[in-house]
Amino acid sequence: MNDLLDALDDGSIKRPRPPLAVRMRPKTLDELVGQQHLLGPGSPLRQLAEHPETGLAGPASVILYGPPGIGKTTIAHVIARATDRKFVELSAITAGVKDVRRVIDQAKDDRDLRGMTTVLFLDEIHRFNKAQQDALLPGVENRVVVLVAATTENPSFSVISPLLSRSLLLTLRPLTDVDVAELLERAVDDERGFDAQVILPAEQRDAIVRLAQGDARRSLTVLEAAGAVAWNAAGTAAQPPIQIADEHVQLAMDQAVQRYDKDGDQHYDIISAFIKSIRGSDVDAALHYLARMLSAGEDPRFIARRLMISASEDIGMADPTALPLAVAAAQSVALTGMPEARIMLGHATVHLATAPKSNAAYNAINEALADVAAGKGALVPDHLRDAHYPGAKALGHGVGYIYSHDAPHSIASQQYLPDDLIGTDYYRPNANGTERSLSDRLARLREIIRRKDKKKR
Repeated sequence: MNDLLDALDDGSIKRPRPPLAVRMRPKTLDELVGQQHLLGPGSPLRQLAEHPETGLAGPASVILYGPPGIGKTTIAHVIARATDRKFVELSAITAGVKDVRRVIDQAKDDRDLRGMTTVLFLDEIHRFNKAQQDALLPGVENRVVVLVAATTENPSFSVISPLLSRSLLLTLRPLTDVDVAELLERAVDDERGFDAQVILPAEQRDAIVRLAQGDARRSLTVLEAAGAVAWNAAGTAAQPPIQIADEHVQLAMDQAVQRYDKDGDQHYDIISAFIKSIRGSDVDAALHYLARMLSAGEDPRFIARRLMISASEDIGMADPTALPLAVAAAQSVALTGMPEARIMLGHATVHLATAPKSNAAYNAINEALADVAAGKGALVPDHLRDAHYPGAKALGHGVGYIYSHDAPHSIASQQYLPDDLIGTDYYRPNANGTERSLSDRLARLREIIRRKDKKKR
C-alpha cells in the first residue's frame, strides 16, 4: 500500500482524470453561464458567495430549483469556496437521518472550536421524506450549517413548509442554446478542457447544443465523448488539433434524450401545453406535445383520458362527435397498446384540435353546481314528483303533469325548474360549429316550455 501511495505522489502512476464537466465547473459566479437573473450586484446569491462575513440579510440557507444540468451543484461549490467554509455533500438518494445529524454535529464542533462555517449541499432534497427533512431544521434554524439544497421538483410540493420558510428559494432557468454554445467553446479552448487540442466546427457545435437540450453537463459529456472518438479515429500518429466531425458526434450520442419527469413538473407542464394547444386549435403544437409525451414513455391511457375531458370541456356541443371519438380512441389505446396506440391518439388529437370549440356545456354544469352549493333550488314542482306509489296523487304529486309526447312537437309548456330558479339560463351555446344552429332551436324550446312560467311570474 505504501509503495502505491509513493507512486501516486511521485507521479509514476496517473490518477484518473476527472470528467470534462467536473474540470470545467466554474470557480466563481462570474464564470457561471446563464442565471443572470440571480447574479446581479448585491443579489442574495452574490452576498452568500462573495461576502461570507455578512452573509444574507435574511435566511442563510437556499433551495435551488430547476431542471438538471443548469448549475445547481456548481453554485453550491462556489458558495462553499467562500473563505473558511467547509463543504459537505450529501445525496438524498443514499443519505439518511443519521448522516444529516452527523454532519450537523460535526458542523457545531467546527464552528465552536475552529470558527469554520459548514456548507451542506444536499442534492435531490425532494427524495427526503418529512421525517428526514425535519432532521435538517435545527441545523438550518440555528445557522449551524448553510444548507444549499437542490431539487428538480417544485419545492412547494416536495419540501416541507418549515424548511421552505427558513430558506431562500432560488429558481434557476433552463440554459439557452447561446449559453450552451458558449460552454462548449470555452471547454475546447480552456486548459482545463481540451486546451485547443481539438477543433469544434460550428455545425458540430450546434448539433451538440441541440442534443443537450439546455443541459450543460450533458453537452460537455457529449463533447468529451466526441473528442475521444475523433482522437481514436485519427490514430496515434495524428497531430493536434483534431477536428470533430458529424460521425464523431453521432457516435457520442445518436439522439436527444427527452427531459421529462413523469411524476414532476414536466409531466404537468407538457400535458398542460398539450390541452391548451388543442383548446387553441393549434394542431401542430398539439401533435408536438403528444410526440414528446409518447417519446418520454408517458402512459398513453393517461393521454387518452385527458382527450376525453378536453372533448367535453373545450368542444362540447360545437362538435358532438368529439367525445364519442375520444372515447373510441381511449378504448382503442387500451386494446392495442404502444406503439400502435400513437396512431389513435394522433387521430383523436387532430380531430379535437381542428374541431370548432365551445365551453358552453362545461360552463352550464359549473353554474348549476354553484347554484346548488349556494342553496338555490326550492322544492321540486308537484307535477314533476314521483306519483307511482299509493297516496301520491292525494299529495298532489304528478297532478297536472303533461306527457311531452302528447304535446305538439313533443314539447310541453310546463314548469320544470324549482320556483326560485324560474327563467334561469345555464346553457348558453355560442356561434361555433353545431351550436350555431342549436342556438335558434334552444331559443324556440325555451319560449314554448316557459309560457306558463311567464304567466306564473
